Amino acid sequence: MAKHTYSKAALHKETAQLKRYQQFVPSLELKRQQLIAESYKAAARVKQTERQIQTLYRLVGEQLPMLADERIGLEDLVTVSNVHVGDENIVGVHVPVLIGVDVDIKAYSCYAKPHWVDSAVIVIKQMLEFKLALKINQRRLQILQAAVKKVSQRVNFFDKILIPRAKKNIYKISIFLSDSERAGVIRAKIIKQKRAHKDF
Repeated sequence: MAKHTYSKAALHKETAQLKRYQQFVPSLELKRQQLIAESYKAAARVKQTERQIQTLYRLVGEQLPMLADERIGLEDLVTVSNVHVGDENIVGVHVPVLIGVDVDIKAYSCYAKPHWVDSAVIVIKQMLEFKLALKINQRRLQILQAAVKKVSQRVNFFDKILIPRAKKNIYKISIFLSDSERAGVIRAKIIKQKRAHKDF
């Protein structure tokens, strides 16, 4: 710290800054905890969706093995026409939320296709919805994890750098002002003594 800042004004400024920092940290810490809780929820949602996809794959393997038959053209039978994604604000962090999926099912003849195609259409539709939900939930988790990291860095910056620095500056300025005051008192006494000697 430069010498010209060792003043009562500088002490007042540093004290005010320290107070602001100490008031700001609890709200930042609360935000961090809320984001951590939300990222745990998002991670649980991702795992749940992954489990739903795996369950559906097993179901297809058990009940619709004929889907593997490439001679029956099912491509473009079920397509996604629109994905409705909303925006959720979690303590100032904007994350996507899946509202709905519009799926188009191409008209097909019940006579031209095997009977199990009806079941296959339902499964394909579900799979598309699950995969889109997984994508949105993964993105949501990424955003929340990045936000937790950013807020944690800010909390650490206040706790480890700004607050200790302000306390150190306050201590230095207080010592300097105290020494200056003491030196002033001593000088005043010396001047008083010299004047007293001159009077004799």
